[in-house]
Order: sequence, then structure tokens, then C-alpha cells
Amino acid sequence: MIPLFIALIGCFTAWGIAQDLTTPMVAGFQRIFDMSTFQASLVQLAYFGAYFLLALPAALINQRFGYKTGILTGLGLAALGAFLFYPASKIMTYEAFLVALFAMAAGCSILETSANPYVMSLGPEGTATRRLNLAQAFNPLGTVIGVLLASTLILPKLVDPVDVATLTPEQVHAIRAGELGAVMGPYLGLAFLLLIIAVTIAVQKAPTIIEEFPDAGSHTGGTGHLFRVLWRTKRYRFGVIAQFANVAAQVCTWTYLIQYTQQALGGSLQKGGFYLLISLLVFLGSRFLMTWVIGRVRATKVLAALAALAVLLCFFAMASPNMAGVIAVVSLSFCLSLMFPTIYGVALRGLGPATKFGAAGLVMAIVGGAIMPLVQGRLVDSTSAALSFIVPAACFAVVGLYAVYDLRAAPSEHIGSLT
Repeated sequence: MIPLFIALIGCFTAWGIAQDLTTPMVAGFQRIFDMSTFQASLVQLAYFGAYFLLALPAALINQRFGYKTGILTGLGLAALGAFLFYPASKIMTYEAFLVALFAMAAGCSILETSANPYVMSLGPEGTATRRLNLAQAFNPLGTVIGVLLASTLILPKLVDPVDVATLTPEQVHAIRAGELGAVMGPYLGLAFLLLIIAVTIAVQKAPTIIEEFPDAGSHTGGTGHLFRVLWRTKRYRFGVIAQFANVAAQVCTWTYLIQYTQQALGGSLQKGGFYLLISLLVFLGSRFLMTWVIGRVRATKVLAALAALAVLLCFFAMASPNMAGVIAVVSLSFCLSLMFPTIYGVALRGLGPATKFGAAGLVMAIVGGAIMPLVQGRLVDSTSAALSFIVPAACFAVVGLYAVYDLRAAPSEHIGSLT
């Protein structure tokens, strides 16, 4: 089982690369195609919108064929999407890149819907949340790699301002061809990595996973019954809302950190990419730290404290768009580190055979990363990058409320009726 767990860690790393290689592309595509922040944020809509649309089909795959098949399907589709960046760079339209991003994200959606509950099922339920935190700790390693690739291989090639009005169509075409070629390279490398991980998992023997309530034999009713269980389980239902807010806060923070840095420090895209990289290093280190902490302190107590701190940091960043504000925005990654796996693990606890569809709902909640950056992008265009951080502040507040609910709720409020 250990080789399989290590291979699964590779999945967590790979989709981290995919997501955060994509995050700086909002600023990158805005520069290449001369668009508004709102238009460029369609990158996140394409990416996280795919997460929403493919999560339920992923659950059906897992239900019919098992988690391993779901994982391999996700890896294959994500690799195909990454390969599509090559023809997109030749077509040279924004829409072509959005199609490639959508296909890659669709694969990541299936992968994440399958891998998260699979890791939780590979051991006792009592340690499932901590086990998922450990596996998820390697996800920010991927995010660091993704941002490092973007900040070293892509953004530096987009730093020279170009006034397209002074150039001939041929000159504009040549410049954009070079810039889009820089975008293409890292994605092709990611495609090969995804294929290598797929082959590694394919040759591993998968253990039998049985997810059922202690008296599951007396509770039948098919898929409709499982959805009713999910709806009646308050901890799960509220968990989906909290996950929507958490992912929204995460994507908003990392997407607009670059613009915030440019406003606060007068920096370039490259400098913004540097601070984003620092932010993700903080995220990486604190993931491992929080895995240790929740072995000693109840996870939702830590979640409540970090959510409250994140709200305060957002307000400070809004009031102080300077170096101190940049440090505050970077520090939000410390607060974010615990949130996704903890909400995920708490929301799925005790769902038994409803876990596969429950996992799909939590992955569909990732659509928060598609919707709220659009809201924040509008605020950046109409006000400033600093004031736009009211959006993640509101999202962090929702996460904090979920943590307080879990701490105060009676056990009977958690698991819905099974009959």
C-alpha cells in the first residue's frame, strides 16, 4: 500500500502544478491579449468551471468502476488537455487556450474527486482527516513548482511593454507567437509528468475499498437514497458551502496577489510572481506544520482560529497597500494551508456509501474559484487591488462560521437520516 500512497502523492503534486501554473496566467493573458482584468479572469472560470461540471461524472465513474479507474481517467484527460496547449499556441487565440485549460481542468476534477476520498479510505476513519492533510501537504509542493515555472519560464518573457498601436500586424503576430510559445512549454512538460504518474498507478495493485454504514445492508434505495443522505447531513451540506468559500478565497488571494504587489510596490509581473512564490512556500511549510498540529488539537478549532486571522489580514491589506500589506497578503497562505483538507475530511466523515457522491459535491464546490475571482476582478477594475480583498475576507468569514458550527453542533446534527 505504501508504493500506491506515494504514487497518489504524485497526483496531489501534479494537480497543484496544473492549478498554479495557471494562476499567473490571468496577468499573463491580460498582457498578451491586451484585455481587462475581468476578461483575463475567464482563465479561472474555464479552469474551475470544469471542476464543477466534471465532478459528478467522476463520482459515477468511481461508483461503477472504482477509485483507481477514476484516477487513471483523470490523469489521461488532464494530460490530453495539457498537450492541447501546443495547437493552441499555433492557433493564437485566447479561446483556444481556454479550451485547453478546460480539458486539463476536467481531468484534474476527475482526479481530485477520486484521489481525495481514496486516500481517506486507505486506513482507519479516525485518522482519515489527518491522512488527507498529509497527502494534501504535497499539493503545495506542486503549486510552488507551478508558480516557479511560470515566474521563470513565462512571466519574464512578458515583461517588456508593447504598444501594439505602433506596430504592423506582422510584428504583433511575431511578438504574440513568441509569448504564446513561452506559455506552451511548461504545459507540455506537465503532460508527460501526468502520463508517467498514470503508468505508475496502473501497475500498482489496488486494495479493496468497502465504504458502508455499520448497518448498510438494511438501507437500500440506490443513488437517489445516497443523495438524500447527503442533503439531510448538515455537516456535509454546510461543508460544501464552506469549501466553496475556501477555494474562492484561495484563488482570489493567489490570483490578485500579483496585481496587489504591482499597486503597493510599483513592481513588475516578475516581482509579483516572486511574491506569489514566497506565498506558496509559506503554504507548503504550514501544510506540514498543521498536519502535526491537528494531531494534538482538534482540527476545527485550528480552522476557526486561522479563518479569523485571515479576515484580519485581509482588512489590514485593504487599509495598508504597501510592503506591510504585501506581507499580510502573503501571510494569508499560512491560514489557507489547513482549510481545504480539513473541510473535506470533516464534511465526509461518516458518510459511508454516500462518500463517492459526497466527494463529488465537495469538488463541485471548487467552482467558487471560478466565480469569486470574477467578482474581485470587477472590483480591481473599478476600485483598486487593495480594496478588492474584501472578497476573500468575506469568504474566510464563511469558513470560520463552518468551523464554529462543527465545534458547537451535537453529533445528531451531523449525520443525516439513513432510512
